[in-house]
Amino acid sequence: MSIKDDMIVQFNYTLRDEKGEVIESNEGRDPIAYLHGHDNMMPGIEDAITGKEVGDKFSVTPPAADTYGERQEDTEQRVSVKHLVGAKVWKPGMAAMIQTEQGQRQVTVLKVGKFMATVDVNHPLAGRELTFDIEVVGTRDASDEEIAHGHAHGAGGHHH
Repeated sequence: MSIKDDMIVQFNYTLRDEKGEVIESNEGRDPIAYLHGHDNMMPGIEDAITGKEVGDKFSVTPPAADTYGERQEDTEQRVSVKHLVGAKVWKPGMAAMIQTEQGQRQVTVLKVGKFMATVDVNHPLAGRELTFDIEVVGTRDASDEEIAHGHAHGAGGHHH
């Protein structure tokens, strides 16, 4: 069954940088599950998965705008150190999570003081040429509830 909108898609992935080195992978863990066609996946990945079937394995290198976004200049912000999530002691170059009006966002710590930190709000992978090795491992039609909620439920998806 070819993947189309309103389907739950499960896939495994390995993300590689410009040199072919592995940045991250879900190998050996539960597959990622998402509701196709509902803006729950990076556009470059969702576009590449459209029309594929269970068992398909492929690599795709979408433009940065369709993954983590283009790198924006002048994106430094000062935030309270207490709002940085992910470590107890912060050093320049470390990735942190912060809560924004649009939800959690990954940032890179540039400078750290006693109470305030300067962060770059670009995603650490923004602007990079990244290759995703993808294996589609499962598909099914989404339930009416999943479509109404706008996301996949169950393993690899959202849990209420």
